[in-house]
Amino acid sequence: MQRPDKWFQDYLFQRSKAVPDDILIIGIDDKAIEEIGPYDSWDRGVMASALEVLASDPDNMPSVVAIDTLYQGSTDPEIDKRLADAAGKLNTVTATSAVFGTKHIFDEDNEVTINDYAVIEYDEPYDELKANSTQGHINAMYDDDGIMRHGILYIDTTEGERVYSMPYMTASIYMEQHGETLETPKTNSRGQFYIPYSAKPEGYYDGLSISDLINGRIPSSLYAGKIVLIGPHSVGLQDSYFTPIEKSKMMYGVEIQANIIQSFIDPEHKQEVGTLPLMLITFIISFAATFCFLRSKINIAAIAALVFSICGIVILLIIYNSGYVTHPFWLIIAVVPTFLIAAGVHYFRSAMEKQSVVRTFARYVAPNIVGEILKEGTENLSLGGKTCNIAVLFVDVRGFTTMSEKMEPEKVVKILNKYLTMVSYCVEQNEGTLDKFIGDAAMAFWGAPIAQEDPVYYAAKTAVAIIDGAKKVSRELKKEMGVELNVGVGIHYGPAVVGNMGSERHMDYTAIGDTVNTASRLESNAPGGTIYISRCVAEELKDVATFTSLGNTVKLKGKSNDFEVLTLDSLKEKDHA
Repeated sequence: MQRPDKWFQDYLFQRSKAVPDDILIIGIDDKAIEEIGPYDSWDRGVMASALEVLASDPDNMPSVVAIDTLYQGSTDPEIDKRLADAAGKLNTVTATSAVFGTKHIFDEDNEVTINDYAVIEYDEPYDELKANSTQGHINAMYDDDGIMRHGILYIDTTEGERVYSMPYMTASIYMEQHGETLETPKTNSRGQFYIPYSAKPEGYYDGLSISDLINGRIPSSLYAGKIVLIGPHSVGLQDSYFTPIEKSKMMYGVEIQANIIQSFIDPEHKQEVGTLPLMLITFIISFAATFCFLRSKINIAAIAALVFSICGIVILLIIYNSGYVTHPFWLIIAVVPTFLIAAGVHYFRSAMEKQSVVRTFARYVAPNIVGEILKEGTENLSLGGKTCNIAVLFVDVRGFTTMSEKMEPEKVVKILNKYLTMVSYCVEQNEGTLDKFIGDAAMAFWGAPIAQEDPVYYAAKTAVAIIDGAKKVSRELKKEMGVELNVGVGIHYGPAVVGNMGSERHMDYTAIGDTVNTASRLESNAPGGTIYISRCVAEELKDVATFTSLGNTVKLKGKSNDFEVLTLDSLKEKDHA
């Protein structure tokens, strides 16, 4: 993940800004080549002329001049002396260059150490120019992905001399002239440091050509007291590089020098944080994110992931502005995969919970109720038992025991299955929960496992449907077997405890409480073809049904003498749209 990390690092940290005008680039550009001639035909007199112009006005001389070209060895003695003399009139920094390679170093025990970053060749200006100037190396080195993110602060020559870079030496002279001391950036073991670019290509270059300088077209006031960089600024001179601040356009070496010098002057040094502390921080963030994601709903986890990422990036920018370069992509690696894993865990948990709900409730309730349970979420069910208001219905066949004693068991089972199928269908069609069958009796309730609108009405509607269904079944049975079927129904409404009752191995989803007992006793007293209800059921139904009050003429076991029992005579259709 190193490449995406570096590119995200570039996008996040490398930003152009308004740059001061204390650095002036004079380009060896296409205009100069057109006016003076091909670059390979230039002698050293061209650069000597440029330096002589810069030194011609004592009141407007540049603070320091850095020449980003290498003048090695002797040519024409007069021209060489002219260039050296011109450089001596200014604070001039001239270029040196090293060639890196691999060296095999043998110690006293004849053991070999391989140095793959050794200077095997070092080039510097000819003696006169070297004596009249300060030297700084102009070596540059790409990162593994071909982007120039690091500068080389110093190199150690074959003679054991440490030579600092041209930008460092130029900035040192400039700051010394202003009574300041240059702060040296921290480097890695190879003397490399991170470059905080301040301008994109052309950001420091105003189109000034060395031919303009030589021909007097640049006023001395423009470069007075400034840092003047002279270097190649033409495609044909092959001195351009890809940089992190702009990957679509190459930047000339002299402009990179300007960016580095500016970072030294500010100073805006950046130190790359070590891998180990960042790995530890990444682990902590990943652990915290995972803990948060797994304990939150998936939509909350998604928001948390976004917040983690945004806050993390803001913190990394603050850290960068404080002088430390981190790996921002590691934050994405810490948060996004953990969120995806947590999402997978949430999905698996949800699937398992849904499976459990379907297995648990498919035996009791209609498919649409199971769907509603899943929508509500299993965490809202409190399956261990909760108190809620429910409408409870009991139904039983009158005289079934006596009838079954006179019939063959096979016929009894057939009659019972036909009747119970009808009851189950009526309960399911009216969104009820079928609690249990007790022989020829059945129990159902409304209002759990999820709250329902008008549970009493649906219970009453089911009771009417059961009475009508029993008549139809009775006609069929009489025709087939000569047997009639009469059922009694009881309905009561009130609080009950609903949930999974039993042991870990054997449990039932059921309701218990006085409301259930009262509904059962109403049913046991109801004659065949009759629906007994309590006063609270009648009050819930109001004008949607007609009743006949039996007063306290029906005595229910465990109830006071003034407990009122009513018969449900009719029920109007109610629109729940």
